[in-house]
Amino acid sequence: MVTRIEVWADPVRDRCVLVTGLLSPRRLPAEDGVVRIALVAAGALLLAGDQVRVEVLVHGLVQVEIVETAGTVAYPTRGGSSSWEVDITLSGGARLSWYGEPFVVAEGAEVTRSTRLVLADGCAAALRESIVFGRHGEVGGTLHAVLRAQIGGELVLVEDLDLAPESRTGWAVLGDARCLDSVTTVGFRLPETVETLQLERPGSIARRLVDAQHESYLAQTWAALPWPDKISGCS
Repeated sequence: MVTRIEVWADPVRDRCVLVTGLLSPRRLPAEDGVVRIALVAAGALLLAGDQVRVEVLVHGLVQVEIVETAGTVAYPTRGGSSSWEVDITLSGGARLSWYGEPFVVAEGAEVTRSTRLVLADGCAAALRESIVFGRHGEVGGTLHAVLRAQIGGELVLVEDLDLAPESRTGWAVLGDARCLDSVTTVGFRLPETVETLQLERPGSIARRLVDAQHESYLAQTWAALPWPDKISGCS
C-alpha cells in the first residue's frame, strides 16, 4: 500500500492530494506558502512482511514540511523481513523538509530502509534521520540503508550501508554507538564542521554517532538550517 503526498503551488491556496497507505498523511495548519503534513501510522509498524512506501511529489514555489507524530519500531521478523521506502521528487523551485523521529531496529528485525531524492535545478531538500539499534537492553537487528540523490538529472549522492550486527561494530562504522543520527541536505550546504561531509554539488551530510539520540546536537543543526534566499543548481 502506497502513501502518497502531492503538492502544487497555487497563488490562492497551495493544493495537495493525500493518499493513505500504511501511513496516513494529514495536513496541519501552516503559514502562507508552507504546506505542513503529519505522517501517522495507520496500524502497528513495522511487522514481518510490511512494505511501507511513501511517494512525495512537490511542484512549484512552495515549502513542504513533513513531520512524524511518533517514532517507528521495526519489530522482530522471525525469518521474514520488512521495508521502508521513500521516493521524493521536487520541481519548479520546491523545497522539502522532513524531520524523522527515531527509527528503532529491534533485535531480530531484518529491514531495508531506502530513500531516493530527485530534484530539479533550483529545488532543495533537508532530511533528519535517526536510526537506533535495539530497544532497551537489546543489541538490535539488521538494517540495510540506501540513499540516492539527484540534482538536475545528475547523481550526486549514493550511499549503501550494511548495518547488520556483525558489520556495524567496526571502528569505521558505528563502533560502540547505538544511534546513527544524520541531517542530509540536497540543493544547499550546511556550515563546515568536522562532522559534515560536503558533496560535489550543493549538499551536505552531518552525522553523529551516539548512544542515545538526545546526546546528539543535530537538533540544533536542524533548527538553524541555512535555507538560501535563492537556490542555485551550481556551487
